[in-house]
Amino acid sequence: MACCGGCLCCQCCCNEGETRTPEELTILGETREEDEEILPRKDYESLDYDRCINEPYLEVLEGLDNKKAGRYEAIKWILVFAIGVSTGLTGLVVDFFVRLFTQIKFSLVGGSVEECSENGCLALSLIELLALNMVFIFISSVLVLIEPVAAGSGIPEIKSYLNGVKIPGIVRLRTFICKVTGVLFAVAGGLFVGKEGPMIHSGAILGAGLPQFQSITFKKIRFHIPYFRSDRDKRDFVSAGAAAGVAAAFGAPIGGTLFSLEEGSSFWNQALTWKVLFCSMSATFTLNFFRSGINFSKWGSFQLPGLLNFGEFKCPDGDKTCHLWTAVDLAFFVLMGVAGGLLGALFNCINQRLAKYRMRNVHPKARFIRVLESLLVCMVTTLVIFMSSMTLGECRDLVSTTTNTTSQGSVNEEDNSTIRRFFCYNNTYNDMATLFFNPQEVAIHQLFHQNATFSPVTLSLFFVLYFILSCWTYGVSVPSGLFVPSLLCGASLGRLVANILKINFHMQIYSGTFALIGAAAFLGGVVRMTISLTVILIESTNEITYGLPIMITLMVAKWTGDFFNKGIYDIHIHLKGVPLLEWETEVEMDRLTASDIMEPNLTYVYPHTRIQSLVSILRTTVYHAFPVVTENRDNEKDFMKGNILISNNIKFKKSSVLTRAGEQRRRCQSMNSYPSSELRNVCDERVSEEPAEEGQDILQQMLERRYVPYPNLYPDQSPSEEWTMEERFRPLTFHGLILRSQLVNLLIRGVCYAENQSSASQPRLSYSEMTEDYPRFPDIHDLDLALLNPRMIVDVTPYMNPSPYTVSPNTRVSQVFNLFRTMGLRHLPVVNAVGEIVGIITRHNLTHEFLVAKLRQHYITI
Repeated sequence: MACCGGCLCCQCCCNEGETRTPEELTILGETREEDEEILPRKDYESLDYDRCINEPYLEVLEGLDNKKAGRYEAIKWILVFAIGVSTGLTGLVVDFFVRLFTQIKFSLVGGSVEECSENGCLALSLIELLALNMVFIFISSVLVLIEPVAAGSGIPEIKSYLNGVKIPGIVRLRTFICKVTGVLFAVAGGLFVGKEGPMIHSGAILGAGLPQFQSITFKKIRFHIPYFRSDRDKRDFVSAGAAAGVAAAFGAPIGGTLFSLEEGSSFWNQALTWKVLFCSMSATFTLNFFRSGINFSKWGSFQLPGLLNFGEFKCPDGDKTCHLWTAVDLAFFVLMGVAGGLLGALFNCINQRLAKYRMRNVHPKARFIRVLESLLVCMVTTLVIFMSSMTLGECRDLVSTTTNTTSQGSVNEEDNSTIRRFFCYNNTYNDMATLFFNPQEVAIHQLFHQNATFSPVTLSLFFVLYFILSCWTYGVSVPSGLFVPSLLCGASLGRLVANILKINFHMQIYSGTFALIGAAAFLGGVVRMTISLTVILIESTNEITYGLPIMITLMVAKWTGDFFNKGIYDIHIHLKGVPLLEWETEVEMDRLTASDIMEPNLTYVYPHTRIQSLVSILRTTVYHAFPVVTENRDNEKDFMKGNILISNNIKFKKSSVLTRAGEQRRRCQSMNSYPSSELRNVCDERVSEEPAEEGQDILQQMLERRYVPYPNLYPDQSPSEEWTMEERFRPLTFHGLILRSQLVNLLIRGVCYAENQSSASQPRLSYSEMTEDYPRFPDIHDLDLALLNPRMIVDVTPYMNPSPYTVSPNTRVSQVFNLFRTMGLRHLPVVNAVGEIVGIITRHNLTHEFLVAKLRQHYITI
């Protein structure tokens, strides 16, 4: 019965009113915790990375010479370059408008505060700040109402997509517009969010859209170019786009490549690595070229590699006792890693509970409630920023300010422009307002490079307030990133540690290094990334000597956090019910075999099938692929010998009989609504007989009523009334897989032949015709059934995949899992030693919840 990636959940969720056991809840992806409601798993389709090598595809290969192959590869490189450049330009636009809006807001409010601090009209300044922020957040939240997928950072969705799960609307042009526009208003509106995460999502959308040369949102954008019409090509470009987004955000092309590998793609190859790196480089240098020219009027100087600039870490000139870090500092870095892991786990735990609360109490209500929640968060954040800056800040001596990149005893022009003097006079400034009344990137730069300018009390209060508000903010209905808030929160913690060591223990340390390690520790404790995050931070600092301390800190933070819960992205993926496949299964899962986890109830078609039966199958099922089989008569004697390899099919025979009989009933009911009376009369009228008495053996019912398993499915081998039970339900020889989209395409284009004709007279479709409608293939409900002759026959053999990957029923789960994940499969047939299909495995059969439930059943059986 199950042949699609999401069929199991769709089938099981029909009877929600029934009481389910914990094992059944686990299989459904639901959780029932104490005092909490059930969180149901949604139904997601799987992408198919495996090539369908059918006859139309082989015809393309036969006409592909070296010249055409070279042209195809050249187009790929051009598109990769275009994706990188487009991602860089997108980052430039976002950064320009964020800076513009933020500068306007802070200049207006800052000037008002300076005036009102003397005239006693601070309430007016607060109203101005609140009005500007709420207008920006209202616009951002409304854009998310237009396209809900644009909410959040988009990294969990892109990670799921690259893992092989099809998230509806995640890479559409409308999502891109709402995401880019919404994030610049969200950041300018003062929420504790970043624009770096949405940049990754935006790059992935560009990677998915540009090679398609068409848009679903804007239907006039459509160019009939027959290239890259498969999930395989699309996912490669999405990998490149996601890496380009990281590269543009942090100026880290190598880190972007590793991010796409570590957090996203399930499988990799050398050619893809080279293209992804080239795409990342293109994004980085495109953004660098334009930002350097616009900000410094030095075109071609390449001074600003990414949206987030950490600045240069170096000791003051002439200070021989200064070192960026020493071996003694590593002990403190390890402790900071532990603290970062603990705080990250706490952050994730609180955010998970907030997300569950929103799923139960906010999302089911009217959509404008989400806008009100965003405005509430904005209002509270604005009040906290304003009130803490006015009341909790300390006045620090401006003369004592020293930057790590300039000579001592003075404040450079850039730092002076970002210092806030609210309520501080006589050459002093407000340290809390300096952190809150600046863009987050500026605050990070100050924590990294200004020496002894923030009091421990200010840093402690800032960390607590920022921790709470950023945790509350991540998950509201606005586009929001988590990288920058986590970095800023961790940097304040690291700077606090540095101040304590300097003031209380009189240690000679470099404060900027501790701020950087604190930022890495907290960010690593939240997102649980190691390899890519290490390289991203090294490239962002442009200081290779930080490689060892950053790597150690991130490893310790990840190990500590993993002891309590998962990373923030994995948590949100789990809450959305996405069937994500991890890198590998647990060792104990090898107690199970493919026959333990497969779905034995199959819906299948014959190589030559009447239109009436195809329509019935497509209308009465939601599956996305169907095995193409013939009934095995030649091996019937061998089938009953009892050989352990050959008799694997016996244990599934009874369930197959019941399923095929029940399926025949459903098809007959569906045929009764068909516009052709000829099709309606095909069904055996005895199907509508009164059900047998409860408890009567259903096999005996079938023998007495002589149900025909498939009416006229295979013209040359139609069932006979004289067949015995064994003749009616023989083993099924497997020939290949045919997709739902392919069957619907064949029906819409009239690919069929008459019963008195040869199958050679059937019209042939080319590869471009088969993939023309990708990625939105027609639905069976778009088909005008009155135009079809139900007695016509469709030969599906030229269009099926004749050689999909298969496994034996005795294959261990770890082998099945590795094959499925590594090859990016959507369906994995289970075929026994004599070529008979006995079941099928999809993504949902390999999820952790499903395997755990099956393992429990295995122990109970033992």
